[in-house]
Amino acid sequence: MHFEVRTTSREQLVDVTERVAEAVRHANVGEGIVLISSPHTTAGITVNENADPDVARDIRIGLERISPREGGWRHVEGNSDAHFKTALVGTSAMLPIAGGRVALGTWQAVYFAEFDGPRSRHFDVTVVGDAR
Repeated sequence: MHFEVRTTSREQLVDVTERVAEAVRHANVGEGIVLISSPHTTAGITVNENADPDVARDIRIGLERISPREGGWRHVEGNSDAHFKTALVGTSAMLPIAGGRVALGTWQAVYFAEFDGPRSRHFDVTVVGDAR
């Protein structure tokens, strides 16, 4: 399935867990895997805590420390930090499906990680497994 996401700031973690769960429900898979992927070079996919919003904020701060926007980059578009952050985070996540549901931990969520917004973006969810 293909999902649109509109980011509202340059760097943002958008919780897309429910959209991933929707794709799994739609696929009617009991056991299997789900692949969540971003086709963008300045936006990724990650899994992390969703209980405390400060965690997402701290991830953005940590990535900014590792890859500052004004880092003396050579790429002429001025978004090299976003490319580097995407390389660190990755553009996909693969998760198990058990009992027809995405098998996330108690505190986990799936995030679309924007590093060069705001923009209209998209991500894809591919479900593979045994039908219920």
